[in-house]
Amino acid sequence: MQLDEEGRGFSFKKNGPLDMRMDTTSSITAKDVVNSMSEKDLGAIFRDFGEEKLWRRVAHAIVEARRKKHLETTGELKDVVNKVLPFNGGKINPATKIFQAIRIYINKELETIEGSLKKAIDILAPGGKIGVLSFHSLEDRIVKNVFRDASKPLKNLHGKIVREAIIKTLTKKPIIPSMIEMRKNRRARSAKLRFAVKIEHSAIL
Repeated sequence: MQLDEEGRGFSFKKNGPLDMRMDTTSSITAKDVVNSMSEKDLGAIFRDFGEEKLWRRVAHAIVEARRKKHLETTGELKDVVNKVLPFNGGKINPATKIFQAIRIYINKELETIEGSLKKAIDILAPGGKIGVLSFHSLEDRIVKNVFRDASKPLKNLHGKIVREAIIKTLTKKPIIPSMIEMRKNRRARSAKLRFAVKIEHSAIL
């Protein structure tokens, strides 16, 4: 819902303020990030959270642009990015990765996913199932790794098992949307769903 609100600044499809905060009481905004961060730190955000191959070029372009005028709106940021990564009319505007990277950084999304998922598994009743729907490869990687670690026995430094496997993974590969679903809902195109079940004997030894 937040992504569709023009005033929240998540999308460049409608011009709005550079905000991108899920929690509007938090202090840092997208405007702060693009106008204050060093070129090196900006590049790291685009590389790590947007998986953008030309992250150095985009970071440099933003720093050069803000020297003339601070970037205030989503439209201004999109224009700067598209000068470096031109939009040729394809399905996805290259600026999408940059906006996504800034949003993930501001809201600490990856940290939240990992911590929340571990807590969810911990409180899950024996025999209970958990399903996690992710919309980005970085998110899905975290889910995959947490499920993998929880489905193996935990050993100490001496090789002794100190905890049996907590869950059993039910989806060897993630469930992805059908072509019919993607036609009805374009946002479903990157969705991946994984399931696991809590093992009855998952108590600490």
